[in-house]
Amino acid sequence: MVALVVGGTAFRVWQVARVDDRQPVDAVIVLGAAQYDGEPSSIFAYRLRHAEALYEEGLAPRIVTTGGNRAGDAHTEAEAGRRYLIERGVPSEDVIAVAEGSDTLGSLQAVAARAGQDGWTSALVVSDPWHSLRARTMARDSGLDAWTSPTRSGPVVQTRETQLRYIVRETGALLYYLLTHASVDTESTGLG
Repeated sequence: MVALVVGGTAFRVWQVARVDDRQPVDAVIVLGAAQYDGEPSSIFAYRLRHAEALYEEGLAPRIVTTGGNRAGDAHTEAEAGRRYLIERGVPSEDVIAVAEGSDTLGSLQAVAARAGQDGWTSALVVSDPWHSLRARTMARDSGLDAWTSPTRSGPVVQTRETQLRYIVRETGALLYYLLTHASVDTESTGLG
């Protein structure tokens, strides 16, 4: 029974990773990743560029960048992402930084609260393919009508080895979330 649940979950992680649900929504949400002194990491930059492309296609009137900061950081992931998009030509009034949350769940809950304040409900969540199912599940549980549009480029999608590692990681993180409705301890595991 355990093998069936784990195998079925891994299959769903793989299956949803292959789907791009792009459609008109109220916002494109870019899940944060590391930033270094205000500059997005390469993983984060690929996510941001993908969100920019969705915005330019006219699928949403706004992009929401997410992510707080770690102890000692002068910048948040959300602020770094917002600045990056504005420097690339996205109008500043169309980029909202939600600089709360130290993991996917916390960030999406903060975005859902902001959405409620601003009066919008639907979103495309941009992250890496293997993170799509867990991110979509958390966004929906937070009250958003959410779909995913994963980035197809960058270091996370380069090799089969990397893909397998992320599928295993996301399977464990998703099962933990489904059982507890909490994120895995990000400080010790990095699963967020």
